[in-house]
Amino acid sequence: MKLTLLIAGSVLTLFSFLPLISTPLWWIRVLDFPRVHVALFLTITLIVYTICYGLGSTREIVLIAIWGIAILNEARYIFPFTPLAKIEALRSEQKQPRHSFNIMIANVRMTNTKYQKFLEVVLEHDPDIVVINEPNAVWHDHLRQRLDAKYPYSIKKPLENTYGMILYSRLPLHNSEIRFLVEDSIPSFYTVVELPGGPKFDFFTVHPQPPRLLKNTETREAELLIVAKQSKETPYPSIVAGDLNDVAWSGTTKLFKNISGMLDPRVGRGFYNTYNAFIPLFRYPLDHVFYDPKFRLINLKRLNKFGSDHFPIMITLNYEPQEEEKQEHPVAEPEEHEEANEMIQEGLEKGEEKNGERTDEEKK
Repeated sequence: MKLTLLIAGSVLTLFSFLPLISTPLWWIRVLDFPRVHVALFLTITLIVYTICYGLGSTREIVLIAIWGIAILNEARYIFPFTPLAKIEALRSEQKQPRHSFNIMIANVRMTNTKYQKFLEVVLEHDPDIVVINEPNAVWHDHLRQRLDAKYPYSIKKPLENTYGMILYSRLPLHNSEIRFLVEDSIPSFYTVVELPGGPKFDFFTVHPQPPRLLKNTETREAELLIVAKQSKETPYPSIVAGDLNDVAWSGTTKLFKNISGMLDPRVGRGFYNTYNAFIPLFRYPLDHVFYDPKFRLINLKRLNKFGSDHFPIMITLNYEPQEEEKQEHPVAEPEEHEEANEMIQEGLEKGEEKNGERTDEEKK
């Protein structure tokens, strides 16, 4: 029993500190995800060990202290996403918002065949904009039967590699582009959305690769940081949405926020976990919406599952540029800009390598 607790505590402590290493290695970056679980299991291990075996020696006191530091290390990442933290994105105070709209983000899971159940969720909540990740040709065929008539504007790129994307909108879209920022097989969307009355905003949707077995994260980091920079340079206030395959508390997401200057409505409110819908005990916030301080939050909610391994999430915002200065927004330090540039360059080089490998395979 004692040996089991010592091994568990040591492994969990290692899991806590390894993500502090700035590296795209998949087996380290994947440890950004379970910080809540590591903190919880390590706390249980510490309590059980102390109750059963006490602190009889200096070595045990040092060991328990290290475990405690590891728990605090995890807590500092997840604390901002609890109701105990200060709220970052303020709610609209307008009783009748003039420029409100809502966006629904859903990773449908390409192999999921519950097309009708997903359509029922869309029709029930009636979002102004729907961002759909992972649709292939079959998904597109089912969606178009009901949604093409309902939404007069769209951008479509269904794919068979789990990185397809479709955007439906009842709001007018301008200058829409399908972009391949890093890898030729992974699209992202850019468009200008026009609100009733004339205000416009830039809308970016992304779905980069996650860290997984033998798949490092250089291209994910590069894509997110490229979008962060692009969102700063556009003439209109920006919104970025999609399945980012990264958790809200990771170093990459924090760097993305600082570079873009965008707000995260979850800060001070909760995790709003969207993945994995099949495993209640292991869920993480992977589907995101970040937005310019010119917007105010009206509502944010996770919707019911429909057969995918992701829950859909829906946000309602109001365009209030006159209130921008009342919201504190992230600001990047000079060294963070330098770090972002280095990560983008590294990711682009990795992307070129992957694109070359893909071309060679096609030639064969």
